[in-house]
Amino acid sequence: MAEERLTEALCVDAACSGNPGMMEYRGVHIPSGKQIFHFGPIFGTNNIGEFLAIVHGLALLKQRGLDMTVYSDSFTARTWVQKKKCKTTLPRNEKTAQVLDLVARAEAWLNNNTYTNKLEVWQTNLWGEIPADFGRKK
Repeated sequence: MAEERLTEALCVDAACSGNPGMMEYRGVHIPSGKQIFHFGPIFGTNNIGEFLAIVHGLALLKQRGLDMTVYSDSFTARTWVQKKKCKTTLPRNEKTAQVLDLVARAEAWLNNNTYTNKLEVWQTNLWGEIPADFGRKK
C-alpha cells in the first residue's frame, strides 16, 4: 500500500542555476500552497540549499511551536540533517563565504536544539513534484 502524505505539513526545496551557482530555497505549507519562507538567491550548491531549507523549516516550526512533518525530496540533505553535518566539498572563497557561514549556523542550530518534527521523503513518483519546487527542471 502506498504511503499517504500528511496534509498538514511543510515541504521544502531548493534550486540552483549552475552547480555551484545562484541558489535559493523555500518552504511551502501543505495543503494551502502558501510560501512560508524564501531565501536567496546567493552563490551555493543545490545540496546546500536543500540542507539549509530543511534546517530553516525545522527552526521556524520550533520557534512557532508547530509540530508538523517536513518533507524533502533530497536524500543527501536529509542525511546531512540527521548527521548534523553538511558534507559539502564547496571550497571557501569570496563567492562561497556567505553560504558557508549559513551552513555553519545551521549545523550549530542542529547541534544545540532538539525538534519533534518528522523529516520525511517526498514521494515524487506517487504524489508528483514537491509543491516547493521552483519549476525550473529541463
